[in-house]
Amino acid sequence: MTIRVAIIDDQEMIRLGLRAILETQDDIEVVGEAADGLAGVQLADELACDVLLMDIRMPGIDGVEAIRRIRRKHSPEALRIIILTTYGHDENVLNGLRVGANGFLGKGIGPDELADGIREVAAGGGALSAAAAAAVIAHVSGQRDVVPDPQIKRRFDELTAREKEMVQAAVDGLDNAQIAEQFFLSPLTVKTHVNRAMSKVGARDRAQLVTLAFHAGYRPER
Repeated sequence: MTIRVAIIDDQEMIRLGLRAILETQDDIEVVGEAADGLAGVQLADELACDVLLMDIRMPGIDGVEAIRRIRRKHSPEALRIIILTTYGHDENVLNGLRVGANGFLGKGIGPDELADGIREVAAGGGALSAAAAAAVIAHVSGQRDVVPDPQIKRRFDELTAREKEMVQAAVDGLDNAQIAEQFFLSPLTVKTHVNRAMSKVGARDRAQLVTLAFHAGYRPER
């Protein structure tokens, strides 16, 4: 099945670069582009696409507001959205995820991680790069007087030993490739363990997994 992708970014060179990367993938097709947030909202209404790649900082309305408007008509299940940006600040990550983004990837990631992130989100998962995970962790870690929640902790207690290791690595801000290298596993095996952990604890995506883990008592070890 071909994944239909639209790119919303105000920089033409970025759009061209993303298109060039994605056109090398047999299962991904770029079906449209927009150069600002308002045009991106219109594009979401006009195109039958599966995934939107949305920049955060654009003229007119930014990516967060564009996602907010898109979500008035298109549910997170019907249209998947990945924020793609050079910025990793807490508010960008959290606000984008709060208004309905399904994932957050940095523009500095490699072609394989970009394509894999699109596939993961299109399949119903959530993509979160290590930099974005670190921003989420920094935000929740900055909350004062956070005591582990017993009910949330019980969910994580049901995980296997390996799944707990994967959760801790995600809390440490590692991506799947880095986790695979650390534990001498294949990236596919890591992804399977992480997805199982997400399913067991009720996390819709990697960002929520990290946040729930923090409230279950997990803390960065790196």
